[in-house]
Amino acid sequence: MNAGKSTALLQSNYNYHERGMETLLFLPKIDADSNDGKIHSRIGLKKDAHSVDVDFNFFHFVSQEQIKKTISCILIDEVQFLTKEQVRQVCKISDELNIPAMCYGIRTDFQGKLFEGSSELLALADNLIELKTVCDCGRKAIMVVRLDEKGKVVTSGDQIKIGGNDTYKVYCRKHFRELTRLI
Repeated sequence: MNAGKSTALLQSNYNYHERGMETLLFLPKIDADSNDGKIHSRIGLKKDAHSVDVDFNFFHFVSQEQIKKTISCILIDEVQFLTKEQVRQVCKISDELNIPAMCYGIRTDFQGKLFEGSSELLALADNLIELKTVCDCGRKAIMVVRLDEKGKVVTSGDQIKIGGNDTYKVYCRKHFRELTRLI
């Protein structure tokens, strides 16, 4: 969180379009529903995206779109919310359709546990680029804590709860451990 993932995705999309190339943007439905079907960055950039639920088949959709136009890249925001099978479909797009896929998301939830989509992507990705943000102490922040409505750290609950800076905060591992006692 707060490392500029969505901004980087939108910049990459802009670069493709500036060169006359077509892209497809995707956003999991759980996030799309709370963001008007758009990928939003904290600095105000936004772009329409295809909303995908857990039954969405990336390979089938992109195969059909490729018949209509040449697709130069697919870009997926909040990839942690994809299923294992969907991540494999994205890999198949790159391998069989020769369309690069750029996926953006976080590794772990507020309990320090991998998301299903993140886990599969970490296992299968050709390349990983870490975007960095900082903890209050100045160290690299790699963990996310969930906050309740009073700003207190929450250590139990559903893995997925959509929210912004009022719901989540990033910390280094040391401070995450001190705040949550989960690791």
